[in-house]
Amino acid sequence: MNFVIPSFAPAIPEIVLLVLASLILVADTFWSKRYPNATYYAIQATLIIVAYLILSSFSTERIFTFNDSFVRDTFADVLKLFTLAVSFGVFLFAREYLLQHKFVSGEFFVLGLFGVLGMFVMISASNFITLYLGLEIMSLAMYAMIALRKDDAQAVEAGMKYFVLGALATGMLLYGFSMLYGATGTITFSTMQSVIASGQADGIVLAFGVVFVVIGLAFKMGAVPFHMWMPDVYHGAPTAVTLYLGTAPKIAGFAIIYRLLYEAMPGLVADWQQLVIMLSILSMVIGAVVAIAQDNLKRMLAYSGIGHIGFLLLGVLAATEDGFSAAMFYVIVYAITGVAGFGIIVALSRKGMEFDRVADFKGLNQKNPWLALMMLIIMFSMAGIPPFIGFWAKILVIEEVVAAGFTWIAVIAVITAVVSAFYYLRVVKAMYFDQSEIAGPVEIVSPQLHWALSFVAILLLALGIMPSSLINLAYLSI
Repeated sequence: MNFVIPSFAPAIPEIVLLVLASLILVADTFWSKRYPNATYYAIQATLIIVAYLILSSFSTERIFTFNDSFVRDTFADVLKLFTLAVSFGVFLFAREYLLQHKFVSGEFFVLGLFGVLGMFVMISASNFITLYLGLEIMSLAMYAMIALRKDDAQAVEAGMKYFVLGALATGMLLYGFSMLYGATGTITFSTMQSVIASGQADGIVLAFGVVFVVIGLAFKMGAVPFHMWMPDVYHGAPTAVTLYLGTAPKIAGFAIIYRLLYEAMPGLVADWQQLVIMLSILSMVIGAVVAIAQDNLKRMLAYSGIGHIGFLLLGVLAATEDGFSAAMFYVIVYAITGVAGFGIIVALSRKGMEFDRVADFKGLNQKNPWLALMMLIIMFSMAGIPPFIGFWAKILVIEEVVAAGFTWIAVIAVITAVVSAFYYLRVVKAMYFDQSEIAGPVEIVSPQLHWALSFVAILLLALGIMPSSLINLAYLSI
């Protein structure tokens, strides 16, 4: 039997990321006491190096390696670049939070970098084993990040909830994988697609496998009715960790939905489409209605995130190439907006003052008009109000649903978008029309963070005014 050495070139970014993350993990034990910021700068430099490697070898064709278990294509490269950009912003905001709370921890950044590695593997997965490997690398890093503050009972509780429910979701996903393997005799997505198309697989076993896979994905993404972990984990975790949880992992989550449903199981649309319709409608409705009752901004943004997952699934349920492109555009916009939304909470947070309640933003316009304007842009973009980029994200997925013949779902989506606008506008009303309950000025201590927040907020407006380049990128990537 001849062993053929696989090509390592397509996986160079992942290999470099793994090597640098491992080196920084070891180095942090030596330099953390003397140079507390060294790990942060090393992590950010790593993200830049990996981004350069991807750009310098950007793939315009599909390349398989490692016995067809790893794929490098335009879709993967684009999502990886946005994952790096979002993660760079997350670490930038998180550092100031850790400094303010006297919790400078190299472990946070190293775990975050390993999480990015897991996302990369998920995005390029081309069989069940690779996908599971990437998912576990990312999940294990996030379990540890949530419970990193051992002296915080809320954070430890949130970490346990996420761990238990995450393990349950992983079990569902693996059970679905095993049934699909049993029915098709393969774990590779491209081969599975061919077997299903040929009609040789057992239809009943396939249908059950699809159900378990979709349930597992719904757990991981936080879609209703498998959303119960999101509000508690977002609220209980340190805000810097919530910022991480609510942004980049969603991009990787969309990637595995695309790889599994569109690449591996396009012949089973009739089986998974009905499930996705139910998940989408429930997520949009629950996300819009329950968020109204939330006074804590992190919980409100958690339910908002559930609603956004519902809108993301609109593109998926269309079950067309354009539908997945619209969903890709939506998840990118959602991740960027999430960095801004959770970022402003992180930027304003102080020791003993989390600044995570809606009431904390009362009268912000009188104390700091520029920050109030930035928050207004972020809230309007999340609500999907023109001319901000969130408007185009919602419009595109609704258009694809209508094009697929599901006009009634589009009507539900529009109604929930109007309802959800209420709780975003409530924050704006508190900033501009209520009296502040906080004595003294409200400012971002770090000039670096002030500029970063301003940049991300203005980017939401600029992309909304000129959305065509980002839209075209999403549509050309699939």
